[in-house]
Amino acid sequence: MKIILDLFPILLFFAAYKYASIYEATAVLMGATVVQSLLMYRMDGKLATMQKASLALILVFGSLTLFFQDDRFIKFKPTLLYGCLALALWVSQFVFKRNLLLSMLGSQVKLPLPKWHTLNLAWIGYCIFMAVINAYVAAYYTTEQWVDFKIWGYIFPLTFIVGTGFFIAKYAIQSSDDADPKAVEKGPEGS
Repeated sequence: MKIILDLFPILLFFAAYKYASIYEATAVLMGATVVQSLLMYRMDGKLATMQKASLALILVFGSLTLFFQDDRFIKFKPTLLYGCLALALWVSQFVFKRNLLLSMLGSQVKLPLPKWHTLNLAWIGYCIFMAVINAYVAAYYTTEQWVDFKIWGYIFPLTFIVGTGFFIAKYAIQSSDDADPKAVEKGPEGS
């Protein structure tokens, strides 16, 4: 059910684009994301930080797209989202000496401390890659090609998430007794 809910706005966006224009598709994306967020809030009693950020960016960039009738705003929204995520992961790791992934997922996933650092670096690299590739396609290709890229480009996050799952499965600590509580809770200091 969650995967359907996650894909709901983007699938409606693609369908609206194919039958109308980027502007109608943007309006559909905005409405569908609001509905998605309301449903997620109703199911979980809260919205994840990433969902809040995505909702805010879609509403702001979608509104700018519609107001100025300029599709560059909606096309560069993913670049901004991925760029901000990469920056947040980097700053938390190297400035504040806290691993943001460990802070968000540490209660659900137990990994040795060095593996959290590796996972964080992998996510930073992935987000930079996605920001750059979206910016390139948005800047140098037509809107129709960008929309097609968004459809077929889902192979990148899918591949990365599956790879992350294999990485976590390989290094996950099976029981909390096996883990050093300080290493799992505090995060890497100075790395």
